[in-house]
Amino acid sequence: MVDIHPNATWAKNGITVAGENGQGSGTNQVNNLWGLYVEDDQTTYVTDRNNCRIVEWKPGATNGTVVAGGNEPGNGAHQLNEPYDVFIINRESNNLIISDFENRRVVRWPCHNETMKRYKIDDIQGTVVADENGIGNRLDQLNYPSFVFIDRDHSAYVSDNGNHRVMKYARGAKQDFVVAGGQRKRNSFSQLSERVRVVVDQLGTVYVTERLNHRIIRWPKGATQGSVIIDGNDQGAQSNQLDNPVSLSFDRHDNLYVVDNCNHRVQKFIIK
Repeated sequence: MVDIHPNATWAKNGITVAGENGQGSGTNQVNNLWGLYVEDDQTTYVTDRNNCRIVEWKPGATNGTVVAGGNEPGNGAHQLNEPYDVFIINRESNNLIISDFENRRVVRWPCHNETMKRYKIDDIQGTVVADENGIGNRLDQLNYPSFVFIDRDHSAYVSDNGNHRVMKYARGAKQDFVVAGGQRKRNSFSQLSERVRVVVDQLGTVYVTERLNHRIIRWPKGATQGSVIIDGNDQGAQSNQLDNPVSLSFDRHDNLYVVDNCNHRVQKFIIK
């Protein structure tokens, strides 16, 4: 991601770039959108969890293309089971990396191919990079962590859902610290509501989705409170509203994309 000006603003009304045709399994529909990845050409990839598939939406398309899964839930080489997140780490090979939630695995899936290679959790030994000190609210503990973001310095930002905060684990640092939230769950700008997706730009600004407050918050580096950049306006389905946003991403022009879960769509907000 390129640098985004700390005071940048976006259009108040979003443009639907995926979904918005109701809940279902058609190629113009989705069912429980969750993860999101945006390519340089503004193609969006979404995890359509309840349809157990990854769907590609080209700019301006009215229908998506299934690029992984979609063959009923299962653990076969051609199947997914409630995929949680998706991204591309090698644009030349165009391989999708998918968090296959109910199968407890991470899989690599070539776009437009019918099978994949898998990295099963039981088959490898990992290294703990974010706290192994039990559930709690101390700086060396987490409480139901979900999304993770890695910046260019290899620092890890973790959505610590149970503690309503975002934690930063800097590479080589002796102490972890809170970069957003950490107060009791309310609607205050110094606090975060449940289940946030984290994106961090190269200036260290943290962007998070607040699912239950139906809004997107920006926390500049070192700030003690965030500010609303996209307001759900009391929850709804209009172009200036959100209903349980769960994920976000930016394209190379710094336009903001939001997975608007309960409206079964992805909204694009143009940077001003």
